[in-house]
Amino acid sequence: MSAPVAIDAASQPRHRLPYDSVIETIGWTPLIRLSRVSRGVRTPFYGKADYFNPGGSVKDRIGLPIIEAAERSGALRPGGTIVEGTSGNTGIGLAIAAAHKGYKCIFTLPDKMSQEKVRLLKAFGAEVIITPTAVPPDHPDNYVQMAKRIAKETPNAVLANQFYNEANPEAHYRTTGPELWEQTEGRITHFVAAAGTGGTISGVGRYLKERNPAIRIIGADPMGSVLAEVWRSRGASTSQPAPYKVEGIGQDYVPGTLDMSVVDDYVTVGDREAFAMARRLTREEGIFVGGSAGLIAHAALNVARRIDDPDALVVTFLCDTGERYLSKLYNDEWMRENQLLEADKATLGGLLAKKDGSAPTLVSAAPGQSVRQALRLMSMHDVSQLPVMDGADCVGSVAEWSLTSKGLENPKLLDSTVSDLMDAPYPLVDATQPVDAVVTLLSKTNPAVLVREHGRIAGIVTRSDVLQYLMAR
Repeated sequence: MSAPVAIDAASQPRHRLPYDSVIETIGWTPLIRLSRVSRGVRTPFYGKADYFNPGGSVKDRIGLPIIEAAERSGALRPGGTIVEGTSGNTGIGLAIAAAHKGYKCIFTLPDKMSQEKVRLLKAFGAEVIITPTAVPPDHPDNYVQMAKRIAKETPNAVLANQFYNEANPEAHYRTTGPELWEQTEGRITHFVAAAGTGGTISGVGRYLKERNPAIRIIGADPMGSVLAEVWRSRGASTSQPAPYKVEGIGQDYVPGTLDMSVVDDYVTVGDREAFAMARRLTREEGIFVGGSAGLIAHAALNVARRIDDPDALVVTFLCDTGERYLSKLYNDEWMRENQLLEADKATLGGLLAKKDGSAPTLVSAAPGQSVRQALRLMSMHDVSQLPVMDGADCVGSVAEWSLTSKGLENPKLLDSTVSDLMDAPYPLVDATQPVDAVVTLLSKTNPAVLVREHGRIAGIVTRSDVLQYLMAR
């Protein structure tokens, strides 16, 4: 038996070695190509999956640096309490580090944040205080102001102060930025991120521009936040904030940790687009993320589409896990209540596939058949109209009500050929067309459309079929 081979631990990738604590698992999150949501886009499009961090979000990166900075300054002593106003994720990152170091935590959260975040913070042993969302930034009940007051009134407590604490962007300058540079082998050309505190976009932006000043840093902001407008106006904007549903990003003021000088462009995205993209990432890529990731990815995909350059490389930021939002953006009822659920994009092909498979795909009459035979076909298959097919071509149509009416007036017409009494052919529509788009084609005089798939007529969709679809939606 040969002697065991000695392994140089320092030379091994970190993920192949045991960890001394959960803290060491923070960072070095995967960079994943988002190829399905970007079909047809030539620019390579990647997502930095920071929801792989142990606390499920990018904010894990700043928890320990903030605590260690407070320790070094003497503000935080053994047995102390960490206080912070948070949208949830920073609190979780702080709670993980605090558990490791033996500190208590008190967090204030606006009432718009998901119950999943509240319960998770409590699971880590934190005290959670809920504050109203709809108050000005300087109001005593604002979550940040309340956190400041609690920190001041609590013995041996320190305010984490993520919105003004330089340890926040510094953590991203030292970790996230270098990771992106290494993972893309220096080929990154565009980085798209949002700002809540501004730590991520500021720290990463500063590092990347030091490596390559040509890299474009693009901010994505919720519609209703003031940050994009402040950037566009170079600080002169007086626009007022408006409510929005996306959590954790955007602000009604400019945080001290946000360095707008590193930002080359700013775009705004609505809640509907943000949540739709989060759902797409989950269902098309298998990447389960929250609304902030959806918002940034939506903006980044538009950047990639606009660039249209296979030599560029766009990176978006996948901030946190969708598990935080099961009661919200992944809850159809909540989405409908907030008028955020996108209209069903069912296609004619999909509608055909859902029809009763026991019946023939297409029942038709031939021009040379008698009217009596056509009516018998309708009765046999329980349909009220038929396309008239001459081989593979639709040359006309017949309707039960019309033929019956004419037959009652003149019974001899029942023995006439269909071609003598047929009406105009039905419109021919591609199977990929949305159901909603053909509604305007249907009327009393035109009760159906023929559906073409792969170059042939695949079936028929009637007014009744569309009505059933609309009622079930």
